[in-house]
Amino acid sequence: MTSSYEDLDVWKKAMAACAACYRHTRGFPREELYGLSSQLRRAAVSVPLNISEGNYRNSTKEYCHFLSIARGSVAEVRTCLQLAAELGFIDRNLELEEEYDQISKMLYAMIKKLTS
Repeated sequence: MTSSYEDLDVWKKAMAACAACYRHTRGFPREELYGLSSQLRRAAVSVPLNISEGNYRNSTKEYCHFLSIARGSVAEVRTCLQLAAELGFIDRNLELEEEYDQISKMLYAMIKKLTS
């Protein structure tokens, strides 16, 4: 395990991507405050939160479990972004989707490295 999650590039990318998701949801319709907007924000914040929580766990197995949860949240964020674009709440942001693809790949690589 790394000395601090704050030193991890994947955590830094996840934090920046999460902030971008929050900015995108500001323009969602008011009726989505507790719907898609909330779901997207919760999924986005789940990624860096699970990376940091896993880093502080007592075993590699637990760390990998939290990294896996973070990876699942990445898929949830991408789906929410695609739905929001489909509904016309935001323009399709391929750059942000690619950023989340990179985060997913980084998490997968970390899990593989920790379990080998």
